[in-house]
Amino acid sequence: MTTEKTSQFDVVVIGAGAAGMMCAAVAGQAGKSVLVIDHASKLAEKIRISGGGRCNFTNMHATPNNFLSDNAHFCKSALARYTPQDFLSLVKRYKIAFHEKHKGQLFCDDSAEDIIRMLKSECDLGKVQWRMPCAVSEVLQSEQGFVIHTDRGPVIASNLVIATGGLSIPKIGATDFSYRIAKQFDLKIVEPRPALVPLTFDAQTWEPFVPLSGISLEVDIETGEKKNKIVFREDLLFTHRGLSGPAILQISSYWSSGQSIRVNLLPELDIAEELIAAKTTTKKNLANFLAAYLPARLVDGLLLAHGFDGNLKIADMQDKRLRQLGEKLNRWELVPNGSEGYRKAEVTRGGVNTRELSQQSMMVNKVPGLYFIGEAVDVTGWLGGFNFQWAWASGVAAGKAIGELN
Repeated sequence: MTTEKTSQFDVVVIGAGAAGMMCAAVAGQAGKSVLVIDHASKLAEKIRISGGGRCNFTNMHATPNNFLSDNAHFCKSALARYTPQDFLSLVKRYKIAFHEKHKGQLFCDDSAEDIIRMLKSECDLGKVQWRMPCAVSEVLQSEQGFVIHTDRGPVIASNLVIATGGLSIPKIGATDFSYRIAKQFDLKIVEPRPALVPLTFDAQTWEPFVPLSGISLEVDIETGEKKNKIVFREDLLFTHRGLSGPAILQISSYWSSGQSIRVNLLPELDIAEELIAAKTTTKKNLANFLAAYLPARLVDGLLLAHGFDGNLKIADMQDKRLRQLGEKLNRWELVPNGSEGYRKAEVTRGGVNTRELSQQSMMVNKVPGLYFIGEAVDVTGWLGGFNFQWAWASGVAAGKAIGELN
């Protein structure tokens, strides 16, 4: 995709993803001349693959509490000024069919391509120009603003928006470009790390649980202590290398290396009390009794891994031993040895330190005309459409701020 009419623009947006296209559309429709540059040949690959190809484009319950940042208050302004309802109004205007899947998560009925086409149409309304694929080799400041050197020649911009995201999913083109530009302008960066990512365990520790691969169930999962404790109720998935599923993806954003995670496999039940009470009412063995509450294959695997004989009759077991089993089922404590990394991470936690930016405009405080938006910034949403909502809100904040400039 290429439209090369001029080499001087009011604003150049580097990154043709969710945040970048949104920003370009808003600034363009405000009357600014806009160029979008991206090293990929196709628009918004991360939108295309998200939500199993149907794009979980927002979450109706999004609040600042659903986001992580070293500066927790920063995201409030942009999120308040562009809400899920605002984006939904745009979706409805384009007559895109959608549905709520779970906990406020909104998905396209048909395809993520509907969202990409909508954003492209919004950019077309703003007469946005494109250079794709186009590699940026250098960004310099000048009297006119910024000079962006590309493999198609230099471009001059009064304003420059960096919307190139984080390090997640390198196979679709993720790079550290945003962090390199931030460092060039001497901006602080919160150390990036994979988030919304499966967790792994060392092979020897995990060996007893490998046969449980493929089992999924709803759990409570937590990490941290006291004030820093966070709990999610979501589905957990056993894998050959560790744990995945929404529960693990959520907790991974809060987990730090060396920390434990705690899993309650029966969040609605104190299973130790149930077992002790059953001693006088049932002749069942341990495995058969627990199979009424958990998948039989999971029961067999967990009993074996934790050293319990599933053939023992409950009536013959000591209360102390049943409480030990209850602890393993209601508060199973594990220490991951790592994660599946950026290869499998849905987003990157960390990024440009938000204390370097204006929360109203996303502009760098000490570099007028330079903006960072979307995943490049140290604002990370929960699983379930929150990161797209941040992309839309931060993109609109920057686009409007640029649109209001004389």
